[in-house]
Amino acid sequence: MAPGPLMLDLEGTSLSDAERDLLTQSPVGGVIFFARNISSKEQFMALTAEVSALRPELLLAIDQEGGRVQRLREGYTILPPMQRLGTLFAQDSTRGAELLRNTGWLLAVEMIASGLDFSFAPVLDLDSSHCEVIANRSFSLDPDIASAAAGYFIEGMAGAGMAATGKHFPGHGGVTADSHLEIPYDSRSLEQLQARDLLPFKALSPKLQGIMPAHIVFPEVDSKAVGFSSYWLQNILREELAFDGVIFSDDLSMKGADQLGTYAEKAEAALSAGCDMVLVCNNRGGALEVLDFLQTRADSYYSPRLPVMKAKKQWRWTELVNDARWLDAREALAIVN
Repeated sequence: MAPGPLMLDLEGTSLSDAERDLLTQSPVGGVIFFARNISSKEQFMALTAEVSALRPELLLAIDQEGGRVQRLREGYTILPPMQRLGTLFAQDSTRGAELLRNTGWLLAVEMIASGLDFSFAPVLDLDSSHCEVIANRSFSLDPDIASAAAGYFIEGMAGAGMAATGKHFPGHGGVTADSHLEIPYDSRSLEQLQARDLLPFKALSPKLQGIMPAHIVFPEVDSKAVGFSSYWLQNILREELAFDGVIFSDDLSMKGADQLGTYAEKAEAALSAGCDMVLVCNNRGGALEVLDFLQTRADSYYSPRLPVMKAKKQWRWTELVNDARWLDAREALAIVN
């Protein structure tokens, strides 16, 4: 059975009977994990193993970027904010490139060893200093530095066998509003975006397997938020940037997605615009509404691109703890942290 177009979350640290049934439904194609799903490394590995045993084709994902966005902490390497690595790269490109590659690799092997397929990373937004929700999650304010630094990070992820997902297309760094809490509006023109915020996405499109659009409206470009806009997803992302990977919606529970009405309407709009998979998090009722909508329509929205997000290599913690590259990367990051 192939992955369906819906990614959802779980309520706790173990599967309920209702969730076991939910994950067997064909429109469900993935699970995203949050801090509430984790009490220890051993417990989390047992949880991911149980989910995979139910349906091996499900995509298992997490937000593990570094800095303040790290769901897995105890028993895992604590990663610095990516802007710290971007700054080091700007100061010393040789040392910085090596550290970025090793950080991407280390993140990936630890996630894969824990039963995950991928992390929604890296952040390709430019830090404009007034967008608090992005801030030091960004590699840099400079698009050239951000593109190069993220590129080396992606190379490390790829070497470990993990797909990379760039976010938040075409750039979240130019707004003060937090799309988790409201619908942000960015008044810049397409030409202005092409000259700055879009540059990392354009440069790294060939290296990315996934891209997540922002819940932002650019009224000078389209009246619809990016994730619901066929102009952004088809004309710009698919055609102009020639991106042929997976397009993930950002969480449809975010206030930035409230330009549309019901969860079913949001999912239909996102999938029709060009998303391959929609995320519904922290709202089980919303996820069930989308599932019900997709029960008779999933085949219409099935994307053959989704399997590219599965982990390509196997890693085990028993091997990692004696791996010279893992040990060296942890030592280097301890100095940076």
